[in-house]
Amino acid sequence: MFEGHDPYLVALSVAIASLGGYTGFALAARIRNTPGVSNRVLLAGAAAFLAVGIWTMHFVGMLAAPLPPDTVYLVLPTIISFLICALVVGISLFFVSIGDPSLKRVASSAVLLGVGIASMHYVGIHGLAGPFGIVHDRSMVLLSVLVAIVTAYGGLRAFLAQQEGVRLIVSSVVFGVAVSGMHYTAMLGMHFEPLTGAAHHHVGGGLAASQQILSIVVAVLCFVIAAGFLLSLVPDSRRQVQASVAVDAVSPSVAPAIAEPVAATSPRPVGPLGGLGQPPRAPAPRLPVEGADGTHFIETANVRSVRADAHYTRVHDGTRERMCPWSISEAEAQLDPSLFLRVHRSHIVAIPHVALVRKEGDGAVLELDGPSPHRVPVSRAKIAEVKARLGLANRRHA
Repeated sequence: MFEGHDPYLVALSVAIASLGGYTGFALAARIRNTPGVSNRVLLAGAAAFLAVGIWTMHFVGMLAAPLPPDTVYLVLPTIISFLICALVVGISLFFVSIGDPSLKRVASSAVLLGVGIASMHYVGIHGLAGPFGIVHDRSMVLLSVLVAIVTAYGGLRAFLAQQEGVRLIVSSVVFGVAVSGMHYTAMLGMHFEPLTGAAHHHVGGGLAASQQILSIVVAVLCFVIAAGFLLSLVPDSRRQVQASVAVDAVSPSVAPAIAEPVAATSPRPVGPLGGLGQPPRAPAPRLPVEGADGTHFIETANVRSVRADAHYTRVHDGTRERMCPWSISEAEAQLDPSLFLRVHRSHIVAIPHVALVRKEGDGAVLELDGPSPHRVPVSRAKIAEVKARLGLANRRHA
């Protein structure tokens, strides 16, 4: 498979695919904890880095291949190959990011993405021009498409898992090796056949670029991917509360910092959350959440937070978020007000599960406990009530 290839460029192609995968997955892993318009920005960034990583890996692999002399790259097919890659990656990530994706949806997106990656490869291959014809082994074409689909499925599963640390690194390396495997499997089934002078008149029929020009373009994209990878390693910086984003990890010793001198505030009388003017009703013991096989129910005692997501909500149980068909207002009215508090127009938290609290800008941030701790913003108008519910309002002289 690698006979005649430059081993250093082959290794570089695998590394580029892995770095692109890491950067894309790292951005994708932040989506659920960053509601609003930032979701779209992160999704677009994840799709862009994955697409650039796949496309750049392909052409680094082409530079590593022993191509016939005087080979040039037709510009139009080369650009079309990138647009195909960017389009299918974006569509696939978009579909699996809506709601709680079912197995059928993930599998369909993987088929779309795999066929798109294979199409990108073969469109890019037929952008080669020179005194030769290109012949493909059909069995290797089918095998390369299968590898691409399996690769896409694994990549989408890694996107949905939203893992960090070692698991993210492992999934990115596997993704890079798998994408490269698709490319070199296809190359194994490709053969060049020399043509007569009259048979390759199409070489000058379109705008073409030499391998030197392609090398410059690929080098620039490699730097872009490397820069994105390095930026993805930088911890999340301080963000505005209204953007509902995470902050740096805090230690228990800073928790009392929120206890600034304020007028003593007593907790509100217990009543239905958001139920002003409504007769009291019993709190809901369970919340419905959507799963791949139907609607499940989780105990309210396991709920850490509820986050608005358009007309629906996302319920965090300390491990992961799942979609709930209730709106944020309905969830506020259904939950027990002695345990839950709406701390932001888009967030409700379970007060007993608050582990850390910290001032942040004009508001504050709460960290909820669980196997996967997460943070929730507090609006400025709710700080006094949060202090009272946490027993911090009267700690002026502590």
